[in-house]
Amino acid sequence: MKKCEFCGKEISYHEMYCSEECQKNAKTYYKMQYKYQGGFGVINGIFVMAIGIGIFLYALVPNAGVFVASFSMIVLGFLYYFLPFAPDVMIRKYQLKKSIMITRLIALALLTLGFLAILLHTLKVI
Repeated sequence: MKKCEFCGKEISYHEMYCSEECQKNAKTYYKMQYKYQGGFGVINGIFVMAIGIGIFLYALVPNAGVFVASFSMIVLGFLYYFLPFAPDVMIRKYQLKKSIMITRLIALALLTLGFLAILLHTLKVI
């Protein structure tokens, strides 16, 4: 059986979505992705590279390195939480609803790791 592109429920081969609500949610997601995809890619690229730069800086200047890496993780966490654009491979494998949930869990992990790094550095643990 074919699965609904949004929630993953089994449907007939003549349909794409199991309900009007799934179709509306998918349409809203794809409109948002089309609208913000360019800016998302640029911001994502900049801050992913900044994490690497922060890790490198940590060896030279620990305060600056922790700040750059942590700030980048926090920005990426907020970005992924509010714009949960999952890769197409993930969407094909898990359908749209579960892919959004996984992306938001990754965002929460990034936020937690960023704030934890700042906290541990402030307490002189790292």
